Amino acid sequence: MTDQQKPKHFEEALQRLETIVAKMESRDESLEESLTLFEEGMTLLSFCKDQLQTAEQKIEELSGRSPDDESKDHGSR
Repeated sequence: MTDQQKPKHFEEALQRLETIVAKMESRDESLEESLTLFEEGMTLLSFCKDQLQTAEQKIEELSGRSPDDESKDHGSR
């Protein structure tokens, strides 16, 4: 995946990941193509994880809570 192909949005990356999974599950791709798709999928997965982590941090900032606060809440139930 080149810089030009990198997704700009979470939804775009997730849609491409779904396409990759479908292609790989069809088993119609050659070994080389499967490896290329796998590599692209791992890059997209990393992008999605980073986006989710950023969103989670933003939510915590906006709600005035830290991850430690949440674990304390779960422990007191």
